[in-house]
Amino acid sequence: MFRPLAFALGFVLLCVPPLLAHGPTPQRADETITINAPPDVVWQLVSAFGDIGTWQKLVKKVVATGGNAAGAERTLTLEKGEITEGLDEVDAAGKRISYRLLKENVDVFPVSFYTGSIEVKPAAAGSEVVWSARFYRADTTNEPPEDKNDQAAIDAMTGFITEGLKGLKDKAEQP
Repeated sequence: MFRPLAFALGFVLLCVPPLLAHGPTPQRADETITINAPPDVVWQLVSAFGDIGTWQKLVKKVVATGGNAAGAERTLTLEKGEITEGLDEVDAAGKRISYRLLKENVDVFPVSFYTGSIEVKPAAAGSEVVWSARFYRADTTNEPPEDKNDQAAIDAMTGFITEGLKGLKDKAEQP
């Protein structure tokens, strides 16, 4: 005998678990610093895509190809290993670059994918630099381990950006 109520309840119970399951949500990190140097000086440092190792202290070594134009790539050696990034866009007039992760290494940097941008703007004291990134955690399953979850990704990305901005400031403000 067909029981509509039992059928409907069974159908709902089958559908609810997939609706409750979800993957990772995108995360973001946005940091800003004021640098006592003209925007053109700061832009020269930022736009030299393969030279990030001269001011980002967390980068131990850089191998770059393609120069400073869209399509360029750089492999960054960090403390625990390498990741590779690609340059998406260079807007010289707007003093803004955009890049993305091309080759992940979640044991080195706990994110599975990211895009980033660095923009240099005029400010009263010289320049304002805004570094932004959008990213996903290293483990995109529903229950990631602590070292590859959202917080680990946020901490890693924010730390990388913050240290980069400090190094950029130090480099740009050198006499």
